[in-house]
Amino acid sequence: MSSALPVDELRTHFPALDRTHNGQPVAYFDGPAGSQVPQSVIDAVADYLANRNANCGAPFDTSRETDATLQAGREAAADLVGTDDPDTIAFGPNMTTMTLALSRALAATWGPEDEIIVSRLDHDANVTPWVLAARTARARVRYIDVVADDCTLDLGSFRDALSNRTRLVAVGYASNAAGTINPLEEIVAESHSAGAMTFVDAVHYAPHGLIDVAGLGCDFLACSGYKFFGPHVGMLWGRRELLETVQPFKLRPSPDALPGRWMTGTQNHEGIAGLTAAIDYLAAIGRSAAGPDAGRRKCLAAAYRAIGDYERELGQRLVEGLQQIPGVTIWGITDPERFTQRVPTVSFTHERHTPRAIAEHLADQGLCVWSGNHYALPLTETLGLEPEGTLRVGLLHYNTAEEVDRLLQVLAAFLD
Repeated sequence: MSSALPVDELRTHFPALDRTHNGQPVAYFDGPAGSQVPQSVIDAVADYLANRNANCGAPFDTSRETDATLQAGREAAADLVGTDDPDTIAFGPNMTTMTLALSRALAATWGPEDEIIVSRLDHDANVTPWVLAARTARARVRYIDVVADDCTLDLGSFRDALSNRTRLVAVGYASNAAGTINPLEEIVAESHSAGAMTFVDAVHYAPHGLIDVAGLGCDFLACSGYKFFGPHVGMLWGRRELLETVQPFKLRPSPDALPGRWMTGTQNHEGIAGLTAAIDYLAAIGRSAAGPDAGRRKCLAAAYRAIGDYERELGQRLVEGLQQIPGVTIWGITDPERFTQRVPTVSFTHERHTPRAIAEHLADQGLCVWSGNHYALPLTETLGLEPEGTLRVGLLHYNTAEEVDRLLQVLAAFLD
């Protein structure tokens, strides 16, 4: 591996990486379902609960400190997604819950003559909420199809579906099953030209690449902290003018002004403290490259450049190894020249063994992977892979070449 990322040092931040199973080190390839967390995140959660656990808005110290904790979380999340307006960040339980709430609110502005567009490549959390909302509004749902050969979006079908009747285009940043990075700038620009809003599910992209809502030009974007080394907290960004004018479903005493307007009920305060720590952990990776006086956003950009370089090498090692195993079909981009178009999440099937059987064998060896549809049900249905789905290996920057080689060795022996 030629990357300069200090992986061995970074691994020391993650207590979970010391775990063993049957005398062997556990290797976590389950990041797409939820990453491990560094000690700084664990400490931040514990510190909040131990020292400033309270609700917001009161004049006593712990409440004021809780207000400051939430503000710090909004500022960190704003740096993560690339906005200079922290009040356009809202927190909630997870991306799915927040998308369901937003879809319900937007549906109140749609009617029977309207259309929305969703993708067959997406996690179902970016499909079914919009389908249900459209059903309520009696709007029509149209779909972006998938090119099965490499699990990319069929942009021709997107353009066929897009019209002046389109009110919303919902698309993922990266596929949590196939790893494909979608051409969002192009999709957003064409959607806006037709007068449609855009919603981006960045859950799977967030641990792998720098998000830039200003550069994308999208209208809403959501992700979940537990996918990028933080606690189970969701976050939603939206354009200020939309967050202020779309009417959320909320209680009467809750704020009408941002940022509280879209945060229903008491938040996961300790989780938000941990989310800030997770973003700061990522920023620290890039601090030496960005310079000691660089702001958090600049440090995050440097960190993601290093992470991207390392993960592409690691992903190529995995893909090339899988291609040497007879009977394996990889679902997604496999051309090394196109690895900038994917993240190192690799799904495959085998001609004889089911994904579940392979996952169970790997689990016995201390190798954590997922089998099934990964909630990317629109994709597995489109590819004809139901009900078994795929075997998914998800790499993150704390994974190593040695872990990948061990995985490939165990797979080759089992699938022989």
